[in-house]
Amino acid sequence: MKTSERKIDHIRICLSRDVESSYTGLEDVMLIHKAIPEINFDEIDTSIKFFGKKLSFPFLIASMTGGHPDTKDINKNLAIAVEETGIGMGVGSQRVAIEEEKFIDTFTVVRDYAPNAFIYANVGLPQVLKYGVEFVERAVEMIDADAVAIHMNFLQEVIQPEGDLNAKGCLNAIKEVCKEIKVPVIAKETGAGISRDVAIMLKNAGVDALDVGGKGGTSWSCVETYRTGDEVLKAVGKDFWDWGIPTAFSIVDCYNILPVIATGGIRNGIDIAKSIALGAEVSSSALPFLKSAVESYDEVKKKIEYFKRGFKIAMFLTGCIKVKELREVEIFITGKLKDWLEFRGVHLKNFCRSRSIK
Repeated sequence: MKTSERKIDHIRICLSRDVESSYTGLEDVMLIHKAIPEINFDEIDTSIKFFGKKLSFPFLIASMTGGHPDTKDINKNLAIAVEETGIGMGVGSQRVAIEEEKFIDTFTVVRDYAPNAFIYANVGLPQVLKYGVEFVERAVEMIDADAVAIHMNFLQEVIQPEGDLNAKGCLNAIKEVCKEIKVPVIAKETGAGISRDVAIMLKNAGVDALDVGGKGGTSWSCVETYRTGDEVLKAVGKDFWDWGIPTAFSIVDCYNILPVIATGGIRNGIDIAKSIALGAEVSSSALPFLKSAVESYDEVKKKIEYFKRGFKIAMFLTGCIKVKELREVEIFITGKLKDWLEFRGVHLKNFCRSRSIK
């Protein structure tokens, strides 16, 4: 199947089917309620700087789509909403527009309608391995990107009938990009998480930030299971529906190695606040915005405001005037996340002390 048709397949499936995996790990995190916050809600500053750009709160709309005529309006609605609310966004994989120029406007529409926003380009690691730095440069130039994400989606690739299954030499390919490219490079998982050892490898390769893309949000194994007609792949895809490292586990593994974008099952402002408290710089989410983006940019704006309001309320109820103060608040960790920290040899008190921004 052509890449463009695959893109619209993904949109259709995500809009109509259950595609989410279970358990982000954020379920095991409790922010301790402060009955007397001793702050004025109206004085809370939710804004941050991320790679030199101001965000009205620490949130991005994660890479979603582009590459089919029907996706242009989706990206337009996302871009208008992002520009007006002061956050950022990523575009979907730009491979199709690099291979077929007729699809370029489904991506450039984002910068057209969000001239001031933080926008990141997006290319797949298999394509970086195959085509090199020039491929990445073309993606960045296409949308005048502020950064570029190299997405690592081998779980999806191995279930996808058309998947690229060669992962040899990937780290060297990333090193070359980091050496040559002029914008920050984000290493991005797409639903299976990033472990500490891989985070260290990526830092040594020159990567600037990690989008952990943990388990708990959209399962691309699940999406590809719906697509494939191969009965064996379909059965195996179901087995791997919940495969991966949960989002919270990836955050605590990676936060003190490189700046972390917490993606994977972020569904409200409380999830954002928990992610920041665990050590992330920003959070991002895609699936909750897809249906809104199909409808109108006003619907996207409403969804963004829902996330922002919930985040600000979480700050208020933990006594935080500035976002960085969330790293200082008391948190209660239990369940599998506590077990994960113990597995990593991290004492809870030491973890809570180390996540503070110096």
